[in-house]
Amino acid sequence: MPVAALVLFLYVTPLVTLTGHELKVFVLSTVFLILGIAMFNLGADLSMTPMGEHIGTGLTKSSRLFILLPVAFLMGLFITIAEPDLSVLASQVSGVIDSGVLIPTIGIGVGGFLLLGVMKIVFQKEQASLLLFFYMVIFAFVALLFLAGKGIFLSLSFDSGGVTTGPITVPFLMAMGVGIARSIGGKKVQENSFGLVALCSIGPVLAMLILSICSKGTFTYAIPDYSVEAHLGAHFLPTVADTFREVFVALLLIVFFFLVLQFTLLKLSPKRLIQIFIGIAYTLVGLVIFLTAVAVGYMPVGYRIGQDLARNSKLAAILFSFVLGMVTVLAEPAIHVLNHQVEDVTDGNVSKRQMLIALSIGVGLSVGLSVLRVLLDFSILYYLIPGYCISLGLSFFVPGLYTAIAFDSGGVASGPLTSSFVLPMVIGVCVALRGESAVLESAFGIVAMVAMTPLIAIQMLGFRAVVAKQAREKAAMRHIFSAEDAQVIYFEWEEFD
Repeated sequence: MPVAALVLFLYVTPLVTLTGHELKVFVLSTVFLILGIAMFNLGADLSMTPMGEHIGTGLTKSSRLFILLPVAFLMGLFITIAEPDLSVLASQVSGVIDSGVLIPTIGIGVGGFLLLGVMKIVFQKEQASLLLFFYMVIFAFVALLFLAGKGIFLSLSFDSGGVTTGPITVPFLMAMGVGIARSIGGKKVQENSFGLVALCSIGPVLAMLILSICSKGTFTYAIPDYSVEAHLGAHFLPTVADTFREVFVALLLIVFFFLVLQFTLLKLSPKRLIQIFIGIAYTLVGLVIFLTAVAVGYMPVGYRIGQDLARNSKLAAILFSFVLGMVTVLAEPAIHVLNHQVEDVTDGNVSKRQMLIALSIGVGLSVGLSVLRVLLDFSILYYLIPGYCISLGLSFFVPGLYTAIAFDSGGVASGPLTSSFVLPMVIGVCVALRGESAVLESAFGIVAMVAMTPLIAIQMLGFRAVVAKQAREKAAMRHIFSAEDAQVIYFEWEEFD
């Protein structure tokens, strides 16, 4: 509703000139988007989360590492191949990199790092040191990318890490991590419950950097058709059919693996299976409605708003982008899954309200800064290098649980609404100010920014918690030492029947 309210506000101002037809489509899409989110959240609670947790718990309790690791790799590979968010990004860059190459490459990256994440939990390794090492590797490959003269792919490479952690992948991965961590036990159960999403966001970036370095030939980017008519009329049913196919294939792959493990290892009760399959049906219908509504109404309107704001008022474009980023978090389905699981695992120490506020501010800053980058025309590295230095540096000063949650939040925040509404808006700003040729290098990178700023925001919550705890302990010690020596405390013992 806040996103819709922003668009309606712009409609009555001279800054944006939406047609009555575009507004009607947008309002109707908003109604279906809300319905889709509601059904998806219900489905995720009934199916995706229990499936991931049962798989993680069952495989770990079997003590068969040689089964757990290949299953983790294959799950990461096939879920990513069918992730709707990745399909949205691939469709927008199909003129540069063929989706038949892009999607499997990113899938291999996710599968490999999911395997690594499972090993991290099993052997209880430190998350911060792993993240520091692999981000150093990433920036080493960034240097090789520029040496190869392929810097145009930098923003797209970092965007790929955010889009892979979408509405299907996140609930499953997070629940799988919780199941494995609880089965293994130990002192770091809470910390080990998080981190899979964070590591799985690294794999696609590395995979895309390697693919870009090895690519040959010249590349030209063509903007897809963002008009409302592209998905209405005779095109509406094909849009729904394509969306249904993508989501169905994604869920089918997950269900296939789950059934194989069910008959060989898990042995869940029929009642539990029925509940899971009902949840899968809700997830399927909810995601189809959500993604169709976004494609039909939100992507065209986002692109149009970006163009109009850039032409009429650059300051308004930055301010609107900041506010839009803040409220977009409320509409991301996977955010609600993350916040619920964080509050549950931390026993309420990190509340859903705290998480939502921190994520809203972080994402708002990321979108506003991305539009500012388009206006001033500078490399995204001026954001990414300081940002990751700060976030990785904070990981050594805050509890490991906050670091794991923060890096998971980065992948979760960059969901379908980011790639289908915010990204087209920034592309519209870029086309209006700098032309179509600058889109690949300047407009892309918004997903990477949305994935990065929550890292700092959530870790600041942890830093504040550490400082507050130390202040309370010092105050308590001062109170004890300031007490008079003659003061005596008497205890009275009473017996009760």
